Amino acid sequence: MKIVDVRTHVLSTPLDEPFSFSMGWVYKRSAVLVELITDDGVTGWGESLCHGLQPPEIAAAIIEHALKPVVLGQDPFDVEVLWERMYNLTRPFGQKGAVPNAISGVDIAIWDCLGRALGKPVHKLLGGAYRSDVQPYATGFYRRKEGVYPAEAVNEARRHLASGFTAMKLKVGFGVEEDIAYVRAVREAIGPAPKLMIDANHAYNVGSARRILKAIEPFDIHWFEEPISPEDIDGYRELKSLTNIYLAAGENEFTKVGFREWVSRRAVDMLQPDLCSAGGFTECRKIAALAQAWHMPITPHVWGSGVGLAASLQFLATLAPAPLALNPIEPMLEYDQSAHPFRQDLIFGAITMQNGRVVIPSGPGIGVDINRDVIERFRQN
Repeated sequence: MKIVDVRTHVLSTPLDEPFSFSMGWVYKRSAVLVELITDDGVTGWGESLCHGLQPPEIAAAIIEHALKPVVLGQDPFDVEVLWERMYNLTRPFGQKGAVPNAISGVDIAIWDCLGRALGKPVHKLLGGAYRSDVQPYATGFYRRKEGVYPAEAVNEARRHLASGFTAMKLKVGFGVEEDIAYVRAVREAIGPAPKLMIDANHAYNVGSARRILKAIEPFDIHWFEEPISPEDIDGYRELKSLTNIYLAAGENEFTKVGFREWVSRRAVDMLQPDLCSAGGFTECRKIAALAQAWHMPITPHVWGSGVGLAASLQFLATLAPAPLALNPIEPMLEYDQSAHPFRQDLIFGAITMQNGRVVIPSGPGIGVDINRDVIERFRQN
């Protein structure tokens, strides 16, 4: 079997109502899908993560002009070799950011292709599943221009509880005192039982983050995600020593090399690599092995279309609890609840929450079919 074509599909559409987080305003949802075709007629699909402020054309251009020539004519079963060749070629101009992001999409498509060729889900090819379903937590709580806060967040939190969520993550990073009052209001509204996390998207420095951490400790916060810049590993270590709230980070880190220092220096309590950004299945399973060696848990970052969601569930299935125990601490699924016009339609609505759980797809590859009509409707290239 040989790879005969690699196609990128840039999908994008404006949001009916833009929303904001600490880094700016999101006016559209975009995705970069990778379609990999073999001479046996097997097609695999992948996704390169497209952050809310990220132009999707960047990753698409890298795939088309740098990565596609590397994999054309190659055997997809040589997936490890292909990953290293793609990374080695692009190392001088892209060890972080959009380049490993693009490699991730190609790698996921290769693994999806292998799974479809063998009639097995990707998690079987990676060694099996520790779980058949996962607990999701609701990601949302972005801000609207006309929103009144914290009242709107309280209403959203109550909607998530009514939908069956038992965990949720607030977007913070809008000012120290405002964040403290915001977290207090939501915790008081939902009671002590639901898990509550917060995410600042690296809006603060160490001093400001320390003030927030100290003030919110009585509110039983499960983790504080990206309180400070991802470049400031020493800052994370300092904050970690000051609180019993877990610190989490990793969505802005890439490859096993990038995660090496985070793990070996125990900079955080929870690692959050994004499968569609940190290197795909090939690299993220090495990041997971690195974390396991240091008994550090992983809960992946997930924020994309249905393709990225399905692939991330395959990865989640393979993550060993850290440590494996009678009643282990299990990873959770970040389940984006913000506006996304084509997230579910792209995969025919194949992934849903039932009774507070999300089932790991068991079909071949990443386990979902792709709706080409949706691709045509939202295509930008």
